[in-house]
Amino acid sequence: MTAPGRRPRGAPAGGPFGAPAPPPVRADELLDARGLLCPLPIVETAKAVARLAVGQVLEVRSDDFGVLADMPAWCKGTGHELVAMREEPGLVLCWVRRTR
Repeated sequence: MTAPGRRPRGAPAGGPFGAPAPPPVRADELLDARGLLCPLPIVETAKAVARLAVGQVLEVRSDDFGVLADMPAWCKGTGHELVAMREEPGLVLCWVRRTR
């Protein structure tokens, strides 16, 4: 028996019954970058972040798993905060906060 609030061994990660886990932070804007290949997810992220006010958060959804390396590097290079990143089947989710 599993204690309440604990995932049984071998159960999929995420929310109840394998549902996606809730986002770690509320996004102010969503960028659907599915279908775009490198470098376009980062190019479109840069454009979308430029439209945000300082402190706002962009959620990026991409099926190009290159963003797992590219997004942290881009955030480090630009000074924006990578709040969280999560892999789901066939998808990478990123949350980026504009800092300047």
